[in-house]
Amino acid sequence: MASITDRIDNVTRIPPAYLNAALPAPKSVKIEISPRCNYRCGFCALRTREVQPKWDMDFGLFKRITREMRDAGVGEIGVFYLGESFMNPRLLVDCIAWLKRDIEMPYVFLTSNASMAFAEALEECMKAGLDSLKWSVNAADEAQFERIMGVAPRLFHRALENIKAAWEVRKRGGYRTGLYASSIRYDGEQLDRMERLLAERVRPYVDRHYWLPLYSMGAFATLREEQLGYRPTAGNQGRLGALREPLPCWSAFTEGHVTAEGKLSACCFDATANWTMGDLTRQSFMDAWNSESFVKLRAAHLRKNVSGTVCENCIAYS
Repeated sequence: MASITDRIDNVTRIPPAYLNAALPAPKSVKIEISPRCNYRCGFCALRTREVQPKWDMDFGLFKRITREMRDAGVGEIGVFYLGESFMNPRLLVDCIAWLKRDIEMPYVFLTSNASMAFAEALEECMKAGLDSLKWSVNAADEAQFERIMGVAPRLFHRALENIKAAWEVRKRGGYRTGLYASSIRYDGEQLDRMERLLAERVRPYVDRHYWLPLYSMGAFATLREEQLGYRPTAGNQGRLGALREPLPCWSAFTEGHVTAEGKLSACCFDATANWTMGDLTRQSFMDAWNSESFVKLRAAHLRKNVSGTVCENCIAYS
């Protein structure tokens, strides 16, 4: 099985067949099981929502669109997008089971902040066939956690406990779920503190850890990022060690992004429906994937001139 970083690189690398405005089905799609999150991270696009959504994805809609995706050739489904999927563990497990058992999706993956991932839910996810579970670990201690994640420090310890629990659950049950972790690579003293935490509390309980740059989250979180004292990288260029050029942005070419409301977005950081390209409650996945608005946006990316489009204000292009 390909490593998690190989899979990430394969999605962020736009192959020649995908350097067109109208495209075949994407390699991968992320679907927002729950748009809610118990963190209020200063660097996250979710902070830009004036009103936090209350409704999770309808399971009937999830089943319909994922069957369409499977029929169209999508091979990887992420059961998350911007929210924290463990906010609704029952729905999360049902979605994984549907994907693996009913439509035989080759690869199902999940990213989580770990704080809500209690052992019973972890085991049900693994039992249902989850292929990959990645933890986001972005604070070195209680003080930084409270300042950046914006929530009580007790969740810092709970997340680390759950990361260890997942390792133990997998070992005890003999499950094949890959366990991984990623962290934002800060600078200087902060990086040293992160390295100590990772060495003691994270790397012993994952198969691999890798670093990410501080993303701009579609340019909307820039002010908050400046307040936190960290400079974001342009757009979403992938992981450190395999960064991509900002234009054309791979997010609009090789990976689909679906909100809990069923909107197809062109951006991997779209918390405000600013990049909506289609409505899957009213049209098929492939009709939305090659909608007129999406085709026009991709054409602008291919010209490497996104002025006048919804992407023109992204920090990647300013």
